[in-house]
Amino acid sequence: MARLLTEHPLVATFSIAARDPLNGDLGVATQSKFLAVGSIVPWAQAGAGAIATQANANFTYGPDGLALLASGLPAERTLQQLISADPQREHRQVGIVDANGGSATYTGDACFAWAGGIAGPNFACQGNILTGEDTVVAMAEAFVAGTGPLAERLVSVLAAGQARGGDSRGQQSAALLIVRAGGGYGGNNDRYIDLRVDDHPQPIDELARILAIHRLLFEKTATGDCLVITEALANELQRLLQAVGFFTGTPTGAWDAKTRAALEAWASVENLEERLRSDALVDPVLVEHLRAQTGQSASGSRRAW
Repeated sequence: MARLLTEHPLVATFSIAARDPLNGDLGVATQSKFLAVGSIVPWAQAGAGAIATQANANFTYGPDGLALLASGLPAERTLQQLISADPQREHRQVGIVDANGGSATYTGDACFAWAGGIAGPNFACQGNILTGEDTVVAMAEAFVAGTGPLAERLVSVLAAGQARGGDSRGQQSAALLIVRAGGGYGGNNDRYIDLRVDDHPQPIDELARILAIHRLLFEKTATGDCLVITEALANELQRLLQAVGFFTGTPTGAWDAKTRAALEAWASVENLEERLRSDALVDPVLVEHLRAQTGQSASGSRRAW
C-alpha cells in the first residue's frame, strides 16, 4: 500500500473513499469534531468514483474531480490535476477512488498534525488533527480485512479508526454516502445510501443505528426469500391490518384487492413502500414489522427500531 504521511499542522476529520470490487458500489464515510461533516467531505458518482475532500476543504475538488473521473481519468491523474491547479494545495487533504478501484490520497504540508493517508486497491484513508498515524492504519486494516456490504464495511472502518484514537479533538458528526446506478429512492438516481449525523456525542454509533433503519425501510428482500401469500397468511395479514386500523370487515383469507390496498396503505404510512410487491408474494420484513406493531413478533417490540 502506498503511503503519504506528513507531520505538519487544519478541520479535523478522518475519512475513507472506497469501492466494492464485488458490485462496483462507491462510497465515502467520514467522522469529525466539526458540525455536519457530511455537508462538506463526501462526493461520489456511480460509474465514476468517490472523493473525500477535507482539512481546509476545497469544495471544487468534489464536482471537478468527479467530472474528471467520469471522463475516464484514473484516481492518481485526477488528484494531480486537482492539486496542480490549486494555489492553496498545501492546506488541502483529499482521497480519491475511481470506478476501477484505483486510488490516491494527498495531504498538504500545511495540514495540522497528525495528518496523513494510506491508499490501496479500492480504498483511500486519510485524516488530519488525529491522535496519530494509528488511526489511518487501523482504518486501512479494517477495510482490507472487511467483508459484507460496502456501507457496513465503511462504518466499521470509522469505528476502527475511532478506537485507535481518531480525531484528537473528539467526536461530533459523521456521514455515509454510497452510490449505485439506479440505487436511489424509486430508482431515479444513484444515491443508494446518504446518511448524516450532524451533531451527536457518539456519531459513529448513531450512524450505525440509522443505517440499520435505512436497511429496514428501503432494502428489498430477494424474491426467493419472500413469502407466498397462502390463505392462512392472507388471513393473518387481514387480522393484523385490522388491529392497526387499515382493514375493515371480516377476515376471509383471500388475497384480494381490498387486502392489497390495506397493506399498501399501512406500508406507506410506515415508510415501507419500497418493500411492497405486485405479485402473490410478500416481503417477510413487512410481515414481521406488522406483527411487531400488534405485539405478536418474537421480540414483542411494537416498533422495529
